Amino acid sequence: MFVIKIGGAAGIDYSNLCADIAQLAAQGQPIVLFHGGSDGANTLGEQLGHPPRFITSPSGHTSRQTDRRTLEIFMMATALLNRQLVEHLRGLGVNAFGLSGLDGGLLQGTRKTNVRAVENGRVRVIRDDWTGSIDQVNRGLLQMLLSAGYLPVIAPLAVSAAGEPLNIDGDRGAASVAAALEAETLLLLTNVSGLYRNFPDESSLIAHLPRTELAHASEKLAQGRMKKKLLGAQTALEAGVRRVIIGDGRSEQPVSAALAGNGTIIE
Repeated sequence: MFVIKIGGAAGIDYSNLCADIAQLAAQGQPIVLFHGGSDGANTLGEQLGHPPRFITSPSGHTSRQTDRRTLEIFMMATALLNRQLVEHLRGLGVNAFGLSGLDGGLLQGTRKTNVRAVENGRVRVIRDDWTGSIDQVNRGLLQMLLSAGYLPVIAPLAVSAAGEPLNIDGDRGAASVAAALEAETLLLLTNVSGLYRNFPDESSLIAHLPRTELAHASEKLAQGRMKKKLLGAQTALEAGVRRVIIGDGRSEQPVSAALAGNGTIIE
């Protein structure tokens, strides 16, 4: 079982991704595809007069500040990308099934009552927040789809106990799905080649990272969104996933290249 997470940043070629997935699926490889939507949400927010705002936590993690209007824009943008991925895959003969973590209670989570952010060296509390953390994955729903021959394509939303939609971190969402399905590999595709020792110098790519060095790498080496990817990798490995690969989603065969060792392998 492979769980593939494709980021929503600019520069990703989704047609190459889908063609690569289609080849693997034709060989009988069970796959779940989890996607982001950040670039589309940014563009749509600008068009609708509600541009994105990003905050940095005291621990250094960057995330989207999600008020209710931002959540609605995020849902629209990720729904469009979900449909586009399903369109690409079905056009290649893959029986793709698009859904979000909200549908069927696939990803059940807890809404954060408040979020702390650092601004101008001071910590402030944000209360109108629609983000959440995942508590449970509806494993039975995914197994039912997989056993029926579908390839699930999942958008990064969860649902609270009160039925509220929640914006979740895609990397940790994919990690939770990989753990629930006892996947062998979690593949995190992004718009860089992997983890760099000296960002953004691509020649400093770290090909292998022992799990014991994850905390050090997250604190000292990772920049921006890469911190969240390492956090997702840690979540998956602690739950029993054997290996996590951070690969380049911009390449011609992004999945095959990463599985062949192009990227950063953590195991």
